[in-house]
Amino acid sequence: MNLLDSFILGGLQGITEFLPISSSGHLVLGESLLGLRVEDLKSFDVVVHMGTLMAIFVYFWSDIKGMLLTVWHFFNGRMRSDDPYVNLIGYILIGTIPAVFAGLFLEEWIDARFRNVESVALSMMVVGLIFILGEFAFKYLHKAGIKGMSWHKAIFIGMAQAVALIPGVSRSGSTIVAGLFQGIERSQAARFSFLLAIPAISGAGLLTAAKMSGTAVLEVGGLALVVGFVSAFVFGLLSVSFLMKFLKRFSLGVFAGYLILIGALVLLYN
Repeated sequence: MNLLDSFILGGLQGITEFLPISSSGHLVLGESLLGLRVEDLKSFDVVVHMGTLMAIFVYFWSDIKGMLLTVWHFFNGRMRSDDPYVNLIGYILIGTIPAVFAGLFLEEWIDARFRNVESVALSMMVVGLIFILGEFAFKYLHKAGIKGMSWHKAIFIGMAQAVALIPGVSRSGSTIVAGLFQGIERSQAARFSFLLAIPAISGAGLLTAAKMSGTAVLEVGGLALVVGFVSAFVFGLLSVSFLMKFLKRFSLGVFAGYLILIGALVLLYN
């Protein structure tokens, strides 16, 4: 992998991690188009995911700071009963459980069966259709904000996040549309989705890094990893800022059309 490949793939990860079009799927397709061995780039994938995680921290710093202060007050016996972040922390913890289970017991099985171009294309098309169904269902459900969240809604969204371990299934897209199916307004579903991503991306990155050998890192190259990280962070920050503004005015329809079109083209010409 050269530095241009690293920059391109890092940017691709940064853009697609937040846009609901599947970062893992686009990485597999991008690595394949660049003639790289997808199986040898797990270390690179981990690093660029950390870049997008950093983008979440920067963009949602106000919420993250609020949650950290809530935890600090809890351990110091100064918890306020009206603290708005208490429930949010609980919902994030509950929503993370399915992804933890899937990551520990199913990730290798999923990678062995779905980390290929054909599976990615099919997954994209299926997710695109689910977006359309989610938007249709949302029109007939109560439009609740994040305050309308409950433990069973958090579990349902968490299960959608676990399904996103399949390459081609967008993590942000699956969790946002899971919120739509429960009547949660788009931008609020996206906010919860990205905050929910923090433990999921962190845990998945640490788990994958622990399984990797030093050889896997050397095969990519230290400078290429740095370039990929920075590229993913910068493009990720731009991407999340764009999507949060976009979802306040528009539906997931355009992303549904994109996923179905790209999936069909890949299957047709691969």
